[in-house]
Amino acid sequence: MLHATVSSPGDEYGKCGFLPMFGPCYVNLYGSPREFSAIVSEEYEKLNLGVGEGCSYRGRVLIELSTQLGELPSEPVQDIPSDDILRMESYMRRRKYRLHAAFLSATMVDAIDAPVEFEISIGNYGNKLDENLTPCSSTTQPTNAVFDGLSYHFLPWTNLKPCVVVDSQWEDISFRLESLNMLNKLADKLGQYTKELKAGVKEKLPKESMASMAIRILDEVISLASRPLPEAIPSRHRANLLDTNVAKMRQDQIAHIIESATLLRETATSLEDVISEMEEYGALIKHLAIEPQNSMPDVIIWMISGNRRIAYCRIPAHEVLHSETEERCGAQCGTVQTLYLKYPGKSFDSSLPVPCQLRLKIWLGLAQYDQQWHEAQTDGEWVVFAETYENQMYLPAVGWTQKAPTMGRSKWSDSSGKLKLPKESFMEPQGWRFVGDWYISPEISMSFDRDAGHRKFLEDVFEHENRIPGVGWGMTSWADMRGDSFTSRDEIVASEGWEWEDVWQVDLNRAVDEDGWEYAVESSMGGYGAVEKRYHLCRRRRWVRSRTLTNPEMAGKKDEEHLPDSSGWEYAVFFNTKFHHKNRHTDIVRRRRWHRKMIAQQPGTSPVFINKLKASSEDSSDDEGEVQTLSTPRMFLSLPEVYKYELRAYMYQARDLNAGDKSGTSDPYAQVSFLNYSQATEQVKKTLSPTWDQTLLFDKIVCHESPAVIAVNPPEIVIEIFDYNKFGKPDMLGRAFAKPKVKITADDYQENACLEWYTISHDGGEGGELLAAFELFAVSDNVTLPFQPEKHGALYNVPSGIRPVLKRTGIEILCWGVRSMKNFQLSAVTSPVVEFSIGSYIAKSEVMVNTKKNPNFPKPVLFLDVLIPIEEHYTPPMNIRVKDHRQFGRHPLVGCLSVGKLEKYRCDCLPLTGESTFEFDFTGLDATDRNSEHVVDFEVVEEYVESGEASALNNDKKAISRSSLSSKQGDTTQEQAEDIDWWSKYYASCGETSRYGDYLEKGYDTLEIYDTELEKANDFFNGFTDFCDTFLLKRGRSLDEEESDIVGELKASFKIYPLPDDPKEHMPPQHFSTLPSSDPEECIVRVYIIAANDLQPKDSSGLADPYIVVKIGQQRFDTMDNYKPNTLNPIFGHLFEFTANIPLETELKIKVVDYDIIGSDDLIGETIIDLENRILTKHRATCGLPANYCLTGPNQWRNALTPKEILVNFCQQNNIAEPIYYGKTGLKIGHRVLNIGDFEKHTSSKQRYLGETDQRLALHVLRRLQLVHEHVESRSLYNPIQPDIQQGCLQMWVDIFPKSLGPPGPPVDITARQPKKYQLRCIIRNTKDVVLDETSITGEEMSDIYVKGWLPGQEEKQKTDVHYRSLDGEGNFNWRFVFQFNYIPAERIVVLDKKEHFWSADATETRVPPKLNIQIWDNDKFSLDDFLGSLQLDLHHMPEPAKSSKACSLKQLPDYVLPKGKKCAPWKMVSLFEQKRVYGWWPCMSSELDRDGQQTLAVRIVLKYHSYLKGVISHIGVSVCAGRLTYKSTCTLTSTVDRFFEIASH
Repeated sequence: MLHATVSSPGDEYGKCGFLPMFGPCYVNLYGSPREFSAIVSEEYEKLNLGVGEGCSYRGRVLIELSTQLGELPSEPVQDIPSDDILRMESYMRRRKYRLHAAFLSATMVDAIDAPVEFEISIGNYGNKLDENLTPCSSTTQPTNAVFDGLSYHFLPWTNLKPCVVVDSQWEDISFRLESLNMLNKLADKLGQYTKELKAGVKEKLPKESMASMAIRILDEVISLASRPLPEAIPSRHRANLLDTNVAKMRQDQIAHIIESATLLRETATSLEDVISEMEEYGALIKHLAIEPQNSMPDVIIWMISGNRRIAYCRIPAHEVLHSETEERCGAQCGTVQTLYLKYPGKSFDSSLPVPCQLRLKIWLGLAQYDQQWHEAQTDGEWVVFAETYENQMYLPAVGWTQKAPTMGRSKWSDSSGKLKLPKESFMEPQGWRFVGDWYISPEISMSFDRDAGHRKFLEDVFEHENRIPGVGWGMTSWADMRGDSFTSRDEIVASEGWEWEDVWQVDLNRAVDEDGWEYAVESSMGGYGAVEKRYHLCRRRRWVRSRTLTNPEMAGKKDEEHLPDSSGWEYAVFFNTKFHHKNRHTDIVRRRRWHRKMIAQQPGTSPVFINKLKASSEDSSDDEGEVQTLSTPRMFLSLPEVYKYELRAYMYQARDLNAGDKSGTSDPYAQVSFLNYSQATEQVKKTLSPTWDQTLLFDKIVCHESPAVIAVNPPEIVIEIFDYNKFGKPDMLGRAFAKPKVKITADDYQENACLEWYTISHDGGEGGELLAAFELFAVSDNVTLPFQPEKHGALYNVPSGIRPVLKRTGIEILCWGVRSMKNFQLSAVTSPVVEFSIGSYIAKSEVMVNTKKNPNFPKPVLFLDVLIPIEEHYTPPMNIRVKDHRQFGRHPLVGCLSVGKLEKYRCDCLPLTGESTFEFDFTGLDATDRNSEHVVDFEVVEEYVESGEASALNNDKKAISRSSLSSKQGDTTQEQAEDIDWWSKYYASCGETSRYGDYLEKGYDTLEIYDTELEKANDFFNGFTDFCDTFLLKRGRSLDEEESDIVGELKASFKIYPLPDDPKEHMPPQHFSTLPSSDPEECIVRVYIIAANDLQPKDSSGLADPYIVVKIGQQRFDTMDNYKPNTLNPIFGHLFEFTANIPLETELKIKVVDYDIIGSDDLIGETIIDLENRILTKHRATCGLPANYCLTGPNQWRNALTPKEILVNFCQQNNIAEPIYYGKTGLKIGHRVLNIGDFEKHTSSKQRYLGETDQRLALHVLRRLQLVHEHVESRSLYNPIQPDIQQGCLQMWVDIFPKSLGPPGPPVDITARQPKKYQLRCIIRNTKDVVLDETSITGEEMSDIYVKGWLPGQEEKQKTDVHYRSLDGEGNFNWRFVFQFNYIPAERIVVLDKKEHFWSADATETRVPPKLNIQIWDNDKFSLDDFLGSLQLDLHHMPEPAKSSKACSLKQLPDYVLPKGKKCAPWKMVSLFEQKRVYGWWPCMSSELDRDGQQTLAVRIVLKYHSYLKGVISHIGVSVCAGRLTYKSTCTLTSTVDRFFEIASH
């Protein structure tokens, strides 16, 4: 399938994009294996459909794509014109390519049933199944896999490393692939530079060093980016239009990077800016490094066992492509790389075993550069052999012979037996010649016995007996498991270097009788059973005896020392079965391999043999004619030198492993594989963070690669973590990869290795971390290896120079309680106990009495005196296990977790004096730091500040008197009720000036509006986890009936600080010394829901009908009866007040639900608030602190405690001395003396209703601390179905009042503003100077005038009667318009409720400004009426009317501009709602322009209004219009507003 970018919309730098286009270019197709059959079709069918990675090349298609704007073609499918076919031929030119590969090692092999070989192909070239192409040496020789001593197998290639060569022909697209290589290398460099900069920041290097590093890196980036990309050479390449566009796009983007990096080098002020820009550069280069027209197929490597394709690997061709310029070569061209094969249809999963690990070199280039590959093989010799196999069969009367009629293959053949290859048939290929004669070349893998690589081996043999009629069981014989004749048990001896562990014993762990016999009718038929029957004629029993390798020198002998006999015969039952080197009783066929060396006389020629054979078979008498067949030689890279190495794997610990058992823990051990060697650590019981502290020594590693080559690219180490199971196979917990630090010289030996954390991957995600180090020593006679580590029993410890340095440390554990524990084994968790362990240190909490009565522990503080590493990098995790105490002494594990990173919990120890280390931050005050107790007295303004001796009731009375005083100055109580409410405060805080009136002008306070959750609003809030964190408990391996492995929560925290090295010194005071009560607390909870924004639509209309559901514990509240119809941004204004018992009811869940008339309601989103964290946090998130202390008014104090009491509590919680007050205006806290004047400048606040001065001073101090202020938070809503996608946000806040502190203040009234019904009455009287639009029969100009008026949003437009035949532009009316509307005075907005469709269940609310529209029309009977002029008046901001028609002009309109662009003097504006009575003339404007391009005055109109609004539009000419605005409510009408309009024409 084609996945590429073939178009560009253009970029932000002004460069043009291009429409989709492609080719002419080939597109390669990949799918299932070529051996695909109907039997396994379902397994691989998805690969042919593009689902997953195709594992085999299936063909290619030549495609050209172009996009043309315009009409669609008449015929969707047409034949390609012959001219286009001829044009395409130039894009089909081919060149010869050659693919080389040298296999250095094949380890971790998972297929052992048959010999293993590897096939490498590119396209169809090299595929054994394709018989139409010239054969090539694309496969390695079949080799038996040998056990590596622990788990996997390997192929013993020794010093002859198999090589393959594949010749192919492809289009020359090197200009595309070389550009791709350069971009990929640039992206990799940018990634390295970014990591280098981040490492410098993490290590906190000096600024000078970081600056020089940044400059150096930017210079290198500019230099690398300045290298030109390759261009198509006309005589060599064939570029198309897409190539041109892509090249131009790349050049423009890279030029921008160079320009930006140059500017950044000169102007960068912080390293964070450089890192951010580098990341952007890297992302941009990766986007450019996409080649849409890559017609070169991928290189595919297959592992084949017998006739089955087991695993594969796909390598993009450009990664191994050779170029004459080094910077354009592929990243892996000719270099040693490690590949991990994968099963077809499956990704490389860390939960599956590795099919095979390959270490090889691959080179792809034009055939003319073939010599470049050979010259690069400096560490060995490339040798080529002609190969044939001699085949024989055993006949009882004859013995071994080549003339057996049933042999099934030729006397001489290839390894598969398909080709006849007699020695004499081989003809020297052109450019090659033979060296020497044919010789026997035994396959080295045949010499390994079945016990090779084992440390312990179980020898077994079967004793067979037959039933003799009339006698019974007798005629004993011995055989192996297959029934082949075998040596008797008494004749079997232990091999050299082995010793028997015990004597021969009958295996009774099978389906046998008490004596170990199993019975069958006939041994060759099988079907053995444990019960003897009368018809059974044979029986057998298995004898076993284990032996142990006592001399490791004899273990495995995996190299040249382990050679087969000189005859070279390989034996098997049949030719299609696995061969072995020992002749067995049942073997009837054998073969041996012959080689003859060849050398090249002409470099670059392909060594393909032409074998000339007779046309007839061996048994035929027809000798006429010859048949020519093609065969390929075997190629090897001969590495004569043998080097020895020693690997030391320092396995210290792992953390955060996945649980392998249902109990929530694992029994982990690590298995380390390096080349063809494997070892495992010891097993650690019941933990997710094991500490092995073990060194694995691979002391005799034989390798044919020189230390210089190994140092550049050392072999990769695979570390696999398993969970041990007593029964069955171990479970894979994850896999990590590492490369050893190679040490060659004595100076290298002196450097200690450093432990590093390696990521363990599992199931596509992270499965923990491994702390380990790996050293690979080159063993030589000249340099002495470092001493081996100390032993602990039979195991080696990690050396002291590598093991982390330990320090005596104190760990305080606050084990507060458990929450939301799920049932375990169908029973509730009621009496948990928590066990904390770090390393070998363990602390346990007390047993909880009953989680249903109190989920907190009675004594929550635990203490550990431990030795842990000084460096945080090496600190072991804190392992937590929760057990439930149940009847009959059962203590099942119900939850566990591992806290890996403890850095956030480290702190300094408290001073022995017990003094607090808390520091107050009063920066920003004008007063200097006063450490003395000098207090400045400030005069208290009597009008605003009440006496400290007065009671709250007196304060209320004085506030009322002030209100009365202000009402005499023009402010009324009714006006306050309409204009000043909580929503005024909210909109003033949001900055919506049109909706809060004069709230700020009156000096009232605002609140904080957070655009996120309260716990995330400030960095120092830190999720309100300062008292304790909430840890999610896991059960381990998820049970089938559970949807999630989360089984509960643990409230806990830690304090980690250094302790004196001398145990006799005094211990510092504990941090968790002042704790709140752990008993349940009954609290009053008030939830204020303000509004929701950007909700996810749930209805087909694209809207929703949301309402609120609040749930805590078993309590549930909702507003379903008051849902908000047809909106995604509802304004709720709901208050929910209830009582909650915390911590029994700690999780507050708020849902926004969509109301549906039919069916169940849909959940839009929900948010969860932890009320307990808000009570326990030191930031006091129970009730926000307002800006001022007011006893009454719109900002009345609602906390249960006064500011002074809150300040005292804060000091007690932080071990601070209580504040000392100096009168009412000063206090001392800590070492600082503060006055009220430091906060309230010159005079007291202008706001009314202020409380006592000392309380205000305490409040000002509190607001300087990191406490929660009065606020509105915005909480994101999420739906469990789409947990990662935000469904909107909810504006709200929560107040929590513990009842033990006393009753709280009154709740805040946040009821949403409701519109009130108003009536506008507008009377039209006269018009003047109306434009005369028509001509009468007598030739006089005239107009038939009428007036039309309406309010926005109202469909009905009201009209006056028609004033016929006005000859002077004057119209006389006595007509009244009456408009009904809903209005919100505080927001000055008109609310319209209207159904969008007649079938809509609810009306949709729309808000518009109160504007009156007036239009003047000329009535026509036989045509459309003519428009003469219009006037729009904002009832809140309208121009003051003129007193006469002569004074009325367009200058009254606010948007009118004089000729030549001059602005006229501003006209006075009035409000109908404030003016009460308005009378005068207004101009109506025409939409036509005069000759100078200016708008003309069409009409003058005069209006008059009354308070029940008697309004009048008046005239086009001179006329009077009176109107009334009536507010319908429970109160009576108060005043009248008269308003006149006059409209006169020019």
